Amino acid sequence: MAPGRLMLYALLVLVALYYLAPLYVMLTTSVKSLDEIRQGNLLDFPLAPTGAAWSKAWSAACTGVRCEGLAPYFWNSMRMAIPAVLISSLIGSVNGYVLAHWRFPGHNVVFTALMVGCFIPFQVVILPMARLLGMAGLANTTTGLVLVHIIYGIAFTTLFFRNYYVTVPDELVNAARIDGAGFFLIYRRIIFPLSLPIFMVSFIWQFTQIWNDFLFGVVFGGADAQPVTVALNNLVNTSTGVTEYNVNMAAAIIAALPTLAIYLVAGKYFVRGLTAGAVKG
Repeated sequence: MAPGRLMLYALLVLVALYYLAPLYVMLTTSVKSLDEIRQGNLLDFPLAPTGAAWSKAWSAACTGVRCEGLAPYFWNSMRMAIPAVLISSLIGSVNGYVLAHWRFPGHNVVFTALMVGCFIPFQVVILPMARLLGMAGLANTTTGLVLVHIIYGIAFTTLFFRNYYVTVPDELVNAARIDGAGFFLIYRRIIFPLSLPIFMVSFIWQFTQIWNDFLFGVVFGGADAQPVTVALNNLVNTSTGVTEYNVNMAAAIIAALPTLAIYLVAGKYFVRGLTAGAVKG
């Protein structure tokens, strides 16, 4: 093997180890006892692995005044993320289809406005969102959080789908129109079947953003609707005596598992979707 290629591989291995080191520390710490953590080194391999910290983090750890673990908040996040991802992606798909193939007077202005929406900070929309949720009677509910993430995510999903659909030839859509197909028939029979790569991009992007969100969760989530990120923060900052690093590490991994699993399973589809057209146009 050429020395240059050997050095390249060595550099890649070093970078991989650097990024995997925090995960190794979290995993090994989460299966150690507190005594082993205190007496050993941070990088030591666990001598007597135990799942007690995981069990406590899931069902018995205190998050503020409640000692129910992360389980209720984990399912809150699931109830929030799944519908928000599906609805925002579907709306973004239809929006992108309109902006790419059913252009109307001022469509560039609408697209530019949606582009601007991608760069609006979370903090700017808190007050109007709070007002909207209050008027709709959805304050402090999971449904309200779903609505917030749908509205905030539409700008991103529209951008993804519009840039993907402009690569679909206009002749294909025009031929269907000549054959008598209407707006929704063309979308259902032609556009939608071509959209799997960009739907995967939208699903992964939106799920990651929504699952990891903390600000909207802590502002708009009531006591029974808070997502797992808020509960994780409360668990780590709850002072009830000794700091249980193993429980904290287990809780952090539990909170990160869904996004980690999605990237491991569908990461290649994310790259394929981006290279298939999401960055074109």
